[in-house]
Amino acid sequence: MKQELAIEGGPKTVPEGLEQPWPIITEDDIDAVVKVLKRGILWGPTAPEKEALEKEWADYVGTKYCLAVNSGTAAIHACVAGVGVEAGDEVIVPAFTFWATAQAVLCQNAIPIFVDIDPETLNIDPAKIEEKITEKTKAIIVVHIHGLPCDMDEINEIAKKHNLAVIEDAAHAHGSTYKGRKAGNLGDMGAFSLNGTKHFPTGEGGFVNTNNPDFFEKARLTSMFGEKTVPKGAIRPYDAYTMGSNYRPVEMSNALSRTLLKRLDKYSQLRIRNCEFLNEELGKIKGVIPPYTPSDRTNTYHLYRVRIDPDVLAVDSLKPRQLRWAIQNALFAEGVDLKEWHSFPVPGQKIFQRLDAYGKGCPWSCPHARKPIKYDPNDYPETVKMFDTSFVIYSIYPPNDLELMKYYVEAFHKVFDNLDKIIENPAYRKPKMARVR
Repeated sequence: MKQELAIEGGPKTVPEGLEQPWPIITEDDIDAVVKVLKRGILWGPTAPEKEALEKEWADYVGTKYCLAVNSGTAAIHACVAGVGVEAGDEVIVPAFTFWATAQAVLCQNAIPIFVDIDPETLNIDPAKIEEKITEKTKAIIVVHIHGLPCDMDEINEIAKKHNLAVIEDAAHAHGSTYKGRKAGNLGDMGAFSLNGTKHFPTGEGGFVNTNNPDFFEKARLTSMFGEKTVPKGAIRPYDAYTMGSNYRPVEMSNALSRTLLKRLDKYSQLRIRNCEFLNEELGKIKGVIPPYTPSDRTNTYHLYRVRIDPDVLAVDSLKPRQLRWAIQNALFAEGVDLKEWHSFPVPGQKIFQRLDAYGKGCPWSCPHARKPIKYDPNDYPETVKMFDTSFVIYSIYPPNDLELMKYYVEAFHKVFDNLDKIIENPAYRKPKMARVR
């Protein structure tokens, strides 16, 4: 006998209060921050916690250089500046990402050029990159979406052929590997985020990683008012050599990052265990597509994106997006922690439709820019299809464990066993706000 759906008044599958929040803060974390406050050194380009953190993260990723900054957005901008992107240059960017990836390009008065995604990995599709390369192209930004590294061999080969820099947006991919090498050490520069939702959740913060000393120095200038490094004990001349911002992190964040780094791999393994269980169990349900991970890389699962296969479910009466919303709303009612994490391609956002980032149409109206540039979100059909047919499960992070994952699987079975009821009611197809984070 079928169970009554929670969306129709039945009992919720997932018990109230079972989901636990992320991040996990310990007494060691608190003690590290208090120690900084007692020391009295709260900031500075050569502050002790900052310098120690930079060395530890460079060692972890496997790069020669690391620069700690105050956000992932700052990190990706420092990388774009670091590889020498200038006004009117074009930078390849995936159509599926957080828009800060493209924003970093605009910060250099340069032009983002979007590329569609691969339908399996959901990362930028290497086969579609070369057709977007012009004489203006300076770099390719790859995004290891949700923690899965991109097809780096193919992308690096294209970049080498066209003399382009490769920047990794590894905001989701702390500890992820591709053919044995860690994300952030797979291109010319790598950018990480320490936002409180990430694997490495300091609250806000970021890293720039590279093996290139010239790129590192340009990124450092961008992060420190455009000023050159002043030796300890020397008088600061206050002389800017280029445009720069204040992207320096504070010592409390640096100290917290150092203690969290010690537990990064432990927590990642617990999250991976949760997700691999979901992969195995959800993959048994007709019409559900779990995340795909090729055998030559590891996925650290910043987010867990589930796709629905409308063709397998053969629901001709609903459009794919209507079907997805009906299922998503029913699962949310059962207590599954779901969210959207974007709903259309980045080039569909208003800033790109209006072609105006700074006023007066800049940077697209800049005399250095190629014209005309236009953005049509429908030019990225795989990205559109992915949004139409997928949603994200959020609470995969410890201290949540297999107990919660089993309830999630039970909720999926309940909803898909009652799919006919969900399809019949038009109210269930309407977009509703799930959880906002």
